[in-house]
Amino acid sequence: MKRDDVRKARERAAQILAKAGIAVAFREKETLEIADFGLNDLEHYGLEVLAYESNDRYCAKELVLFPRQICPEHHHPPIDAHNVGKQETFRCRWGLVYLNIEGEPTPHPKAKIPAGDEALFTARHEIVLRPGDQYTLPPGRLHWFQAGDEGAVLSEFSSKNLDETDVWRNPRIKRIPTID
Repeated sequence: MKRDDVRKARERAAQILAKAGIAVAFREKETLEIADFGLNDLEHYGLEVLAYESNDRYCAKELVLFPRQICPEHHHPPIDAHNVGKQETFRCRWGLVYLNIEGEPTPHPKAKIPAGDEALFTARHEIVLRPGDQYTLPPGRLHWFQAGDEGAVLSEFSSKNLDETDVWRNPRIKRIPTID
């Protein structure tokens, strides 16, 4: 990603957070993480992250999704004998989120996978999260999610965050963004 793309994405994410009624300090707007997963296709694949806290015990974040933007399929594996993997609770704050997990495929899902990428999405049991809805994923559960037509904001509360250990279905994904 180019620095100008990151700046524009931060501005856009800040506007969505404001629509959601979430107050964000100037310093936070300037440090919002823009994750394009190394795919250079932020309109389709990405996540804008405002981390409030991330320590050895827990993590709290706001996840901003642009309209129809997808956080690709992944899971949080066990780390060692003392860490069974990341458990996440997502709470929809604004917009609609189509959370897809392992299970019986939903017959008529609302999420739209970009043409040609269908093989990269095997979790097809869709849970629709509306403002106020929440869902907890146990460690190791395969999942992905997409915003509805207006975008969305999800609060994420989780156990220790270790993004670098996430396992992605798409082998091209790099979780930590590279900025040119």
